Amino acid sequence: MAQSVPVADAEDTRLWFVELTGKPVADGAKLTAVQAEQSAFRAAAANARIAYQERRSFSSLFNGLAVSVDAAQRAKLVRVAGVKALHPIEIIQAPTPEQVAGSAVELHRALSLTGANVAQNSLGLTGAGIKVGIIDTGVDIDHPAFGGSGVNGTTPFPSARVVAGWDLVGDAFNADPSSASYNPVATPDANPDDCGGHGSHVAGIVGANGGGLKGVAPGVTFGAYRVFGCNGSTTSDIMLEALERALADGMQVINQSIGASRQWPQYPTAQAAARLAAKGVVMVASIGNNGPGGSSPDALYAAGAPGVGDGVIGVASFDNGQTSFNVNGTPYGYNPSTASPLPPTSGSLPMARTGATNQPTLPTTAPDGCTALPAGSLAGMAVLIRRGSCGFYDKALVAQNAGAAAVVIYNHSAGAINATVAGAVPITIPVVGITAAQGTVLHNAIGAGPTTLNWTADGVAYPYGTGGLISGFSSFGLAADLSFKPDIGGPGGGIFSAYPLEQGGGATLSGTSMSAPHVAGATALILQALPNAALGRESAIVGRSAPPMVNMLTRLQNTAKPKPWSGNPDLGLLEHTFRQGAGMVDVVAAVQAQQFVMPSKISTGESAAGSTVQKLTLRNDASVAVTYTLGHVAGVAAGANTQTGTSYNLTGVFSAPASVGFSSASVVVPAKGVATVTVTITANPALADRSLYGGYITFTPQTVGSPIQVAYAGFKGDYQSTQVMTPTANGFPWLARLSGTSYQKQAAGASFTMVGNDVPFVLLHLDHQSRTLKREVLDATTLASRGVISEEHYLGRSATPGGWSAAGWDGSTSMGVLANGSYIIKLSVLKALGDAGNPAHWETWSSPALTIARP
Repeated sequence: MAQSVPVADAEDTRLWFVELTGKPVADGAKLTAVQAEQSAFRAAAANARIAYQERRSFSSLFNGLAVSVDAAQRAKLVRVAGVKALHPIEIIQAPTPEQVAGSAVELHRALSLTGANVAQNSLGLTGAGIKVGIIDTGVDIDHPAFGGSGVNGTTPFPSARVVAGWDLVGDAFNADPSSASYNPVATPDANPDDCGGHGSHVAGIVGANGGGLKGVAPGVTFGAYRVFGCNGSTTSDIMLEALERALADGMQVINQSIGASRQWPQYPTAQAAARLAAKGVVMVASIGNNGPGGSSPDALYAAGAPGVGDGVIGVASFDNGQTSFNVNGTPYGYNPSTASPLPPTSGSLPMARTGATNQPTLPTTAPDGCTALPAGSLAGMAVLIRRGSCGFYDKALVAQNAGAAAVVIYNHSAGAINATVAGAVPITIPVVGITAAQGTVLHNAIGAGPTTLNWTADGVAYPYGTGGLISGFSSFGLAADLSFKPDIGGPGGGIFSAYPLEQGGGATLSGTSMSAPHVAGATALILQALPNAALGRESAIVGRSAPPMVNMLTRLQNTAKPKPWSGNPDLGLLEHTFRQGAGMVDVVAAVQAQQFVMPSKISTGESAAGSTVQKLTLRNDASVAVTYTLGHVAGVAAGANTQTGTSYNLTGVFSAPASVGFSSASVVVPAKGVATVTVTITANPALADRSLYGGYITFTPQTVGSPIQVAYAGFKGDYQSTQVMTPTANGFPWLARLSGTSYQKQAAGASFTMVGNDVPFVLLHLDHQSRTLKREVLDATTLASRGVISEEHYLGRSATPGGWSAAGWDGSTSMGVLANGSYIIKLSVLKALGDAGNPAHWETWSSPALTIARP
């Protein structure tokens, strides 16, 4: 077990949101009152001689400041009068989704998965008149997709299509201190042009209209809010500033395809986005790319802010329809790899395999295609290779050096492959990725005799590929408070869209970054057709009394289409509700819906509290009565999080349906009226504790009317049984001393002068999101309390099983500056949704006794 750890490995930051107790302007406060409260904080902090730097302040969507403060001074900020909470300002990496060559055909396929093409061509919807804010890397204003004048153009900003925006950072900004190009100094300007690419891609999905591209809502106008430099990272306080600017500019829909993972709905960007939603702005956010198949794999509760915000539409990703090759009459949808040529759309190749076995269940550790093969041994062949043991590039290069004409890499686990084959020696042959199930069939076919691969231009979805199934990178919910997240899904795996003209003008990317703008564009189409359909804005009177409001989220979730479980779609089980939300967005159904059920999602909470009884209200805007038959379809459940040294994992996937009872088997909803029904949901007792489960309450019309649904999800067992301060491999928590560039673990009797950095630090790992963290000091002899160092609320989970943060103590508490003597630092963690009055809902740790020995 280590006795020292590098300071650079800590997950905490010098950057913090200071949330004040008063309301922001969006919640009804006067601007002068907010400003006065912030001035009072500054004065109190100066009185307390707290060394900090103010970065920016917020008033409309959040009442507070963004500050820089070191770990030893941070606790003082928490104790300043008027401070409600401190939240870490996350450093958010520039989105780096997989990029491959592609064509506008891919975008057209994605539009067909959601019905956006039908909404455009049959319903005449374009999103005209709707302003959509894009908070991202900017938008290439010269791109023809946004009405620009082309590669050598000098389109002025604002333009006819990019009508508002701001560059909040400048080209050179990079917030990541570990980067060689680190530059934390923002140089804002008025032109949000894009040099990163991600923002143009997102905007193109929302509303490209030109240059051979047509997005979901080609008639919208844009606000572009650039929060990234040309390379590197940004911070969540800059994102919050962008949200406030988008509100001030009158954006009706805002898309934020960036977020902070593993956060609470109380995180500042989630709070700000929720306030936007409450004001009638449709707020759409990606839920995150931390799924087990992503580049930063995670398990449950990984959903990010602002997508976890109340009223925010948090979006999951489904794979796009894929181009296919054909073998023995069966199409095989594939994903082309980054840094290899696109496959042709015609022609044939004989197939070979590098794996020697011929069995339905293949070894999981065999190093397939990792060892050099004789020159010419694969001449002219399409070579099947199994993923694992070495990199995609290594496999592709081995095959290329042996004369192969193409490489087909198949997965070793469920889901699609989005491979990158960039390397020192360029890969000059097509390399494509397919699923494990597809690869097994091909492996056995090649073993049985001569096999031919036929390239085609045909597009396919499940069951001939992963199109329409959840993307392997898409993050799991629920939110930390067990609220239902994500809300809905859109196509995000393998989407071609606009890219800066200097970088080719178009690219194929994958991520929930790509699925969110599909939903944002869909809401623009809906708003054009139904101007009152924004969140909180619909107020039409039906019948003789005012019915419940039908907001955008209700409309989307009621009409979405749940998809099969991606792990084995042939079993007929539905994907986790806490991963796909209500399902794939269906634009046409959402526009044409005349029947609704509210609430459109149910968070059942902890099953230890008993069954969930939920009253549902059905609304019928049609002129004829509708009779519905009630039903229930379960999604698959997921076991509790486990961990390896570097990542969190799921215990397993289970078919363990909850039992669902109804107050009546059917319900009649009168014309232009409402009806109610009560649903009782009980977790399956056979399901392991700390699992998540979910499903769909279905309403099937007996004659007329449209089918509608309500998604639900919850926690099996007692949520407070989740351990938070789980010891890591290093044995955290620690009492530690800062020594140069590392923290040194300290034993009982450690003495501190409290001069400079010679103060005690506590290093802490949190295995789950926590409601409260209280740091208290006890007298080492009597164990009497000597005051509180700090009390923090709504803490996120450590990013990895070995992750940790550090907090210093300067010798002062809520009782003042403590005299020299012997003390113990006690940590108390209130678990998520815990009752502060119940000792069983707290975890505690006490440090070894330490000595304050000021000179």
